[in-house]
Amino acid sequence: MANIFRFILVVGCILFVTNTNAQHKRYAIQNGIGIFGGLTQFDIITDNFQTKASSGWIGGLSANVDIPHKWYNVSYVIQLSENNVNISASPQGNLTTEEVEYKMTAAQIGLLMHIKLANRYLTVDVGPMLQYSGELELKDKSQENYVLTGYTNLTAKDISNINKFNANGVVGLTAGFDNFRLRAHYIYGFTNMLNNLNKDGLDVSGNSTDKFKGNQSMLVFGAFFLF
Repeated sequence: MANIFRFILVVGCILFVTNTNAQHKRYAIQNGIGIFGGLTQFDIITDNFQTKASSGWIGGLSANVDIPHKWYNVSYVIQLSENNVNISASPQGNLTTEEVEYKMTAAQIGLLMHIKLANRYLTVDVGPMLQYSGELELKDKSQENYVLTGYTNLTAKDISNINKFNANGVVGLTAGFDNFRLRAHYIYGFTNMLNNLNKDGLDVSGNSTDKFKGNQSMLVFGAFFLF
């Protein structure tokens, strides 16, 4: 995961430098670097499991291009996050359900368009994002043999092998001043992040759904400083 994040950082810096050198000579296009940090609310939209969103953290960098003569600005975003989600399960031989907590670490790179509502001080943000994720990791190893709700034999440890690469879409708002802004984004996963589970030959007895399908749903609330 560390190597992937370093690679994404290098790509983002190359893109930033390329854009800086391509400025139109007539306009005072302003570039800047932003440091971002905040909280996430992560969930998986799926019919396979009973999930509950949980909080996590996110941090990253952005290369911002302020274009005064256009109705939009652009930025390249690099983010690293640790997200949590709860899935309903039961101890073997026990009908009482509990919430099993999972952790997912992800590195994301995105290209965002910032549509100006009040110059650059209030924008609607939209754009694509690529994501590399780690496994869906159990936070409490003592729960690895819990049986997931809706299944007869599928255990909590069986569903760790989720897709590593996913394509997302981002929409949200940014508001603030030249050097400090607040941001609220919603990140939706267009790709099926549970698709790898369909290749693992898992025991899905007891459940009417024969295919695993799930899409990422992430809310991001944070602040960043521009330099």
